[in-house]
Amino acid sequence: MTSVAVGPVKSLPESFYTPFLSDIAKARLPSPIRSLLPLEATPGLLSLLAGKPNPTTFPFTSFSFTAQAPPPEDGQTVREDISLKLSGAELAAALQYGPTGGMAPLVDWLYDLQRTMHGRERGEGWTLSVGGGSQDLLSKAIIALLNPGDTVLVQSPVYAGVIPLFHSLKCEQIEVEADADGISSESLRAILEGWPADRAKPKVLYTIPYGGNPTGATATFARRREVLQLAREHNFLIMEGTPLQAILAIDYSLSHYKTDDPYFYLFYGHESERAPSYFTMERADASLAGSPIAVGRVLRFDSISKILSAGMRIGFASGPAPILRAIDAHTATANLQPASLTQAIAHALLSAWGTDGFLAHTRGVSGFYRKKRDVFEAAMQRHLQGLAEWTPPQSGLFFWFKLLIPGAEDDSALVVRTQAFERGVLALPGTVFLPNGRKTAYVRAAFSLLGEEEVDEALRRLKETILDARAAAGA
Repeated sequence: MTSVAVGPVKSLPESFYTPFLSDIAKARLPSPIRSLLPLEATPGLLSLLAGKPNPTTFPFTSFSFTAQAPPPEDGQTVREDISLKLSGAELAAALQYGPTGGMAPLVDWLYDLQRTMHGRERGEGWTLSVGGGSQDLLSKAIIALLNPGDTVLVQSPVYAGVIPLFHSLKCEQIEVEADADGISSESLRAILEGWPADRAKPKVLYTIPYGGNPTGATATFARRREVLQLAREHNFLIMEGTPLQAILAIDYSLSHYKTDDPYFYLFYGHESERAPSYFTMERADASLAGSPIAVGRVLRFDSISKILSAGMRIGFASGPAPILRAIDAHTATANLQPASLTQAIAHALLSAWGTDGFLAHTRGVSGFYRKKRDVFEAAMQRHLQGLAEWTPPQSGLFFWFKLLIPGAEDDSALVVRTQAFERGVLALPGTVFLPNGRKTAYVRAAFSLLGEEEVDEALRRLKETILDARAAAGA
């Protein structure tokens, strides 16, 4: 692999982030114990600091597990199992309290992953922290950046899990339209340029550029470029959400935004439609000869949930050091740290695979879900043609489609929550993905779990539900 061709870059000064941090983040006191834990590594030091349990009282002596080897290059051979084991000092660290922002071996591996995938090197003003899934880190970032009642820019429709986080802070969620090409930079520009002069502009945009949940849409390169430019013009930060946790091998060549293997998980579109992350793009802009641009406007969230295991609850955030410190300070007082044992298991597997093996695995995952997407699309064509409208997702695990029921064009909730459920089909009405909860004719259906026959039956039942609703509406 070749690295991104870069020149020297500058990062925004730490003082730049002071107005962006919430009152809670600024007032949060450091943990009196956890803030001193790094000093325990001082050679010759005898620590009486923390009430760590004595490891001799732990009953576990080793953990052994098997995992699949990376897929072979031919893509046809059955993947063999490899045996892995945690013991000795590695197990002792996994069973003990660990660093707030993640165990060093795993953190180092993830730093290298971000360098490989996004062209981001250490020493550029950003840092990385591990959390209990990306949702854990996302919720802490929101608390670190927003005060109660603040306005926030939100791609709409949006990942339903983020809406309650903003709602709990009584934030005013300003919906930025999105369509099959991702977030609308035109909509975002209109909002910002028409913003009342007597009101502070939003300081955060939350967007999912790849595989937007629920739509599966991926933002085009042109839109991303304009969104990043708007962030500089109107002084806001971009929270780059990746609930489908981007990591799938592709190549692209878009002007100076060129890296060798930027990988974005579960991408099903054409190569010409693939675009770099915001995390990559701001670095590429800043590396241009004579560029006045400084990096530091992007806070990115990743996870291993859709790649290795959802139950391990491991996510990681990458972004400006002051914001990551605020997230870590929250962790230190809330849940102390992400689980050491699952981090050690993940690192044992990732280090055994290596970066190339990991990326080979993600390509296999993408191929698996691409086939399931195609099976679902074929069933949609068989059963819902003329009864619904949809655009095949470019990424992700969902179909987002509009029900065509006269008289109920703006509300799918009754059909989905009651009538479809009574026929034995469970899906989500689109209203739960709209920040302001308005009615919509759209529905989200997941295609990740059901087999081909089950998909066919589910959509047959949905077809009958829609036909009944249309008949009741006099269609």
